[in-house]
Amino acid sequence: MSIMLHGIGVARGIAIGKAYLMEHGQLDIAEYNIPEYLVDAEIERYSSALEGARSQLVELRSEVPAEIPGEVTDFIGAHLLMLEDNAISRAPIKNIRRQYCNAEWALKQQRDTLVQVFEEMEDPYLRTRKDDIDHVINRIMSLLLQQENDTQELLEPDEESAPRIIIADNLTAADILQLNQQNVAGIITEHGAPNSHSAILARSLHIPTVMGAGNSHRYLQDGEPLIVNGSSGMILIDSDEKVIAHYEQLQQGALAHQASLSKLRSQAAVTRDNVKISLQANVELSDEIKAMQQAGCQDIGLYRTEFLFLNRDDLPSEEEQYENYKAVLEQIDGATLTIRTLDIGTDKRIPAIAEMESAENPALGVRAVRLALKHLDLLLPQIRAILRASAHGKIRMMIPMVTSMQEIVQIQNHMDQEKRDLSSKGVAFDESLPLGAMIETPAAALAADGFAQRLDFLSIGTNDLSQYTLAIDRTDDQVNYLFDPLHPAVLRLIHSVIQAGQQHNTPVSLCGELAGDDRYTRLLLGMGLREFSMGPSMLPEVKQAILNTSLDLTEPLVKQIIATPFHDEIHRLFEQVNRSRSDRG
Repeated sequence: MSIMLHGIGVARGIAIGKAYLMEHGQLDIAEYNIPEYLVDAEIERYSSALEGARSQLVELRSEVPAEIPGEVTDFIGAHLLMLEDNAISRAPIKNIRRQYCNAEWALKQQRDTLVQVFEEMEDPYLRTRKDDIDHVINRIMSLLLQQENDTQELLEPDEESAPRIIIADNLTAADILQLNQQNVAGIITEHGAPNSHSAILARSLHIPTVMGAGNSHRYLQDGEPLIVNGSSGMILIDSDEKVIAHYEQLQQGALAHQASLSKLRSQAAVTRDNVKISLQANVELSDEIKAMQQAGCQDIGLYRTEFLFLNRDDLPSEEEQYENYKAVLEQIDGATLTIRTLDIGTDKRIPAIAEMESAENPALGVRAVRLALKHLDLLLPQIRAILRASAHGKIRMMIPMVTSMQEIVQIQNHMDQEKRDLSSKGVAFDESLPLGAMIETPAAALAADGFAQRLDFLSIGTNDLSQYTLAIDRTDDQVNYLFDPLHPAVLRLIHSVIQAGQQHNTPVSLCGELAGDDRYTRLLLGMGLREFSMGPSMLPEVKQAILNTSLDLTEPLVKQIIATPFHDEIHRLFEQVNRSRSDRG
């Protein structure tokens, strides 16, 4: 008889394999003295480990699959920046010289100092950043100790080459990226939440995953056969042949379903009542463009530009940006490209901007449009590059994190000035280049009526909108269980933006994670949403949900959802909206 454990299913699918218990224990750090004449050699050893960590991260970034959302893998760039910071690159070296101690101990001292600083911060958002510090320092420490981390140990297949189901206390997004390159069938973690970056990554990679399975280490042993249901959150131990056969059948059905989705590539996204829906892609790198085209998508609803600015000592020139946008237009061959201007803040520092000091809370500080308007050397070259590129194809410019009409007016004034200057020089551009804004704050959502009247289009960023509305950092394990896309406040804000667009005949798209989660497709359609933008890997699932939706049946239920303030009633009606969905395991 099977033993059953439960957690939260965060990535659908069935995994059948052998348990692999991954231990993330503290590295054993010894302290010893270094003779004065060997200090320089010890410093060189530390510098080599630092460079090795940098090389690992660069390699990891190069191996990120094209379909992975850019915001999920931003941590790699952040960790590379941490390696450049004096607190990690220089402070341990000073400790070695001052104390004549080994590099490992010098690094441990600095780690303890940094973690204490973060732990004493009142702001919970910043306190969670100590996890990034730990990850970066452990990477360096493993190289100093000449130890492989747990994910690297998995590289060697066992004798039977049996698929592994990883059991861990928690996994970082970096861990999951590495696991994806190995013989991993599924993942179980004791902590974590459905909306964490790790969970989003697992879904993008189609790895059946259960999180929040507390005390699973106590009940699971290395090598024992497991079944993981990433939909229900169920974990089966010691199943008999009949149960295994049943889940193998479900697994084959899920694989067949995935294969069937490829047949939808050339099919238009149209509801059962003949309403055409626009499906667009969130893109950052050229490989993602190939992935979206393979999925049957042409338009880019969100083109991220942050990669042009990060991990460099200077700012990208107008010409460099222009050539990049032009190259993207050539790849999409006549389709629409929506370029989001720089969306960055003090949580991801640009070395060329010396004034970018740490904020008490980066999420509420000088970021996105605020940073651009404060530093016109960031904004104006990007505006000119976008305008020049618009002569080569269909381009829309989208401003992130707006909260007031004054910000839009300032952007428009700068655009008008750059247009006049380009015209005086005989440079071609689209005189009527569409300008839109991302609605990512409650302030912007509540003021959407005004934005819809003054702008050419709106795009709802549900990731930040939900976090700001609920006052929850979804990457913080202490509170992310409270993150709920079905919270009545979140739903009403999304609905109000869609209504504002309809009232003023202004197109409204949704480019947050919700757009690529087919569990919410019918709900969003019932709200009136007609444009979705998502990671390329999610396009087939969402398209199928659209094809199976009848708005005549969905819209009355969604009206009831918007009207009710009660959480349990919303979830009951939500299940009713999706009741006709087939169970894929």
